[in-house]
Amino acid sequence: MILNNLNYPLDFKFKITTLASDFNITDRNGNYVAYVRQKMFKLKEDVIVFNDESKTKELFRIQANQWIDFNASYSIKDAIGKNFGRLARKGMRSIWKSTYDILDENDKAKFTLSEDNAWVKFFDGMVGEIPIIGMFTGYFLNPSYTVKGIDGKEYFKLKKMPSMFGRRFQLDRLIDIDDEDESLVVLSLLMMVLLERARG
Repeated sequence: MILNNLNYPLDFKFKITTLASDFNITDRNGNYVAYVRQKMFKLKEDVIVFNDESKTKELFRIQANQWIDFNASYSIKDAIGKNFGRLARKGMRSIWKSTYDILDENDKAKFTLSEDNAWVKFFDGMVGEIPIIGMFTGYFLNPSYTVKGIDGKEYFKLKKMPSMFGRRFQLDRLIDIDDEDESLVVLSLLMMVLLERARG
């Protein structure tokens, strides 16, 4: 199972009516790509990707491989258990600037995913603590992330869009890649969004 024929840009839009970190992924025409549900109260991250909000069909599962998430990695499998690869956080480097490796099913590094400007997160953290003003940081402090291949080329760009509660992200593909790699990257990005949103 793969995500294919995706019409970019894709919108990641969080629901604010649920306690869980649920969000919809829709394409350029507003069509459903997936519905993402993070299981609550789990010691280890457990994320299910469904076909849509009805949650009738499970497409993928992303699970953390350890409890401590400092150097955690997240395995990505489809509904029948086929391994796509994993997303691995680069521990110390990610303290200042969020950085991840995206590895294929053979544990070979294929892409790197990194925050474009660490200062945005720094100021967001500082200003976000100021009463009232902090509520509006989502309108003017919006990080962006770039996915690069091992060839150094930029393949994808993810941007947080201006919104009150940091509800919306937009993903653009810059270069065509094969469907399986594309699925691996998109699934890695949706996991990264959940992790970074939880970190603030």
